[in-house]
Amino acid sequence: MFKHLLVPLDGSRLAEAALPAAAYLAARLGASVTLIHIIEHDAPQVVHGEHHLTAGDEAGAYLEAAARHMQEHASGVTLDVERHVHTAEMKDVAGGIVQHVDELAPDLIVMCTHGSGGLRDVLFGSIAQQVVARGTTPVALIRPTEEGVAESFTCQRLLVPLDGSPEHERSLPAAVELGYACPAELHLVFVVPTLSTLGGQQAATGRLLPGATTALLDMAQQDAESYLRKQISELRSRGLAVTAELQRGDPATGIVDAARLVDSDMIVLGTHGRTGTDAFWAGSTAARVLARSSCPLLLVPVDA
Repeated sequence: MFKHLLVPLDGSRLAEAALPAAAYLAARLGASVTLIHIIEHDAPQVVHGEHHLTAGDEAGAYLEAAARHMQEHASGVTLDVERHVHTAEMKDVAGGIVQHVDELAPDLIVMCTHGSGGLRDVLFGSIAQQVVARGTTPVALIRPTEEGVAESFTCQRLLVPLDGSPEHERSLPAAVELGYACPAELHLVFVVPTLSTLGGQQAATGRLLPGATTALLDMAQQDAESYLRKQISELRSRGLAVTAELQRGDPATGIVDAARLVDSDMIVLGTHGRTGTDAFWAGSTAARVLARSSCPLLLVPVDA
């Protein structure tokens, strides 16, 4: 499933926060890696307080150094790392990287989540939004430290939120592959809303029919318990270490709390992109989880 990783870099230490995770995953998955940098049109001389890469030769040298840095995090495994510099200047760097998804055909994009100013807008905002909206390529989002540097990465415990729907189960193959390769324990979490934590149309229905809605939510809890037992049994039969928990309340809050309590190394979450980038980031569970948790997040599009 994951045989080719794409890592966008802009030349800053913040973007390089993705390198240890990319190296770790590539080593354990036996995947190749492509580091990519796109020359920005009319680029500023400084980005995030660092020299901005404005020429193809210096960008190439930078990616060579980044490849050597990745190798240091590969636990003795020799990585297959390609470097790609798009030398034709582009105004829309994020869009350019998304275009390269078709050209380079990665199975997974690994990138840092945020920094200050341009990195948030260019890397996290635009690329992650556009890739998820395309509904084709999973994106692993890695958060840098408060100092803006890369942390070491390991993957021994994966948190896998589920809601009982077949479409969101599409995140399970990704979690299973990582579970085998790392190896990692899978911790499933199912959050059934309460009357007070329903959103959208369900909240409106709950206000009109609180008794009936509460009864339906209680029935949903019983269904969730049965669903989790089935998932645990199936995954354990495949040789995976699996635990699970059922919560009641707000899904994003429950996921964040569970990730903290089980000391999760990554959250593997199926998510929609078809409603458009603005709608996705404004209200999705994935965006709310990312805003509240420092845990790396693997977004698996479920609309493909």
